[in-house]
Parts: sequence; structure tokens; C-alpha cells
Amino acid sequence: MSLKIQFSTYNLECGTDEAGRGCLAGPVTAAAVILPSSFKNILLNDSKQLSKKNRTLLRPIIETEATAFAFQHIFETEIDSINILNASIKAMHGAISQLKIAPEYIIVDGNKFKPYESIPHSTIVKGDSKYLSIAAASVLAKTYRDAYMEKIHEEFPMYNWKQNKGYPTKEHRVAIKKYGITKYHRKSFRLLPEQYKLNI
Repeated sequence: MSLKIQFSTYNLECGTDEAGRGCLAGPVTAAAVILPSSFKNILLNDSKQLSKKNRTLLRPIIETEATAFAFQHIFETEIDSINILNASIKAMHGAISQLKIAPEYIIVDGNKFKPYESIPHSTIVKGDSKYLSIAAASVLAKTYRDAYMEKIHEEFPMYNWKQNKGYPTKEHRVAIKKYGITKYHRKSFRLLPEQYKLNI
């Protein structure tokens, strides 16, 4: 199924999506993208369906051809303070606020969002596999977040964030059990399946 370029009749329609919502460590990252109506790319799809190679190929294409794009990290301390849903929405708002052109309409992946200023919006379940601008936002959110996790991997290589990107893999949880937690872990999350005592 090919992705659609527009949801609304507005010319400046922005798609937004986040990455890292289910991770145990690192930020939640959102991106916002406005694409021109002429945009086409046969590779572009939901970032979860793409290989790392194709996401890497797509990022500069999206950034070159987009009418506007931006991304925003919300870090673990704030996630712990306001919860992951609010942090995800705040990241989306932050990305939208940084667009060089204000959108006339916002389409959001998923079913949860809070109005941004007075701009109308729609939430679309699995929107990243239906609309090009949301798919583009998912690629940018994923690649910017992955790059950040690869950077902090160098500081704490025992958790292998270079590979697992902070997701709750068995390897990641074994490392948490063995080494404890870092400043990058989300302390409000259940970091281990068993109720081990952690030095929080």
C-alpha cells in the first residue's frame, strides 16, 4: 500500500511522530515534518519497517526535500517528572514549535495528543504507515534518537545501547541487574521484571 501525501486540504500539513517511548533509558524523541505536495519516495515507510541502512539513506533526502523539519529530545528526568505520555506529546510540541514555517494542520501518529496553539489536528492510529509526513517524522525521530544513544553508549558500554538503543532487551536488563542504573535510566519505569532493589 502506498502512503498518502495529505490528510487534510491544507497546504502546510505537518506530520509528527516519536521514538523511544518504551525504552528504559535515554530520551523520548519526536520529529515534525512538512512535505511539499510533490514529494515522492518509494522507500519511505514507517521507520519500524525499515532497515537501519534505509533509514540512514532517507534522512538526508527528507531533510533536503522537506518544506520544514525539526526534532526535539525530552530527557529522562523530565520523563520521570511528567510521565512518558506527557513527555512524548511535549516532544512533539517542541518539534512543531521549531519548524521554520508554521503548519496549518497537524497529523499525529497514534491516538493521544494535546492541541498545539490554535492549529487543528487529527490523531491517526498507525499513521506512520499511512501518511508520508508522519512516516518521514518517524524516520527522523528514530535516527536522531539512535544517534544520541550511540553517543552515550561510549560512556556506559556495558549496557550496549549502541545495539539495543535503551529498549528493554534481556541483555539490557541483565546489565541493569549486574551494574545498577545510570543517570540516563528512567527511574519511573519498571527497569527489571522482578522487584529487585535498585540504588535510586
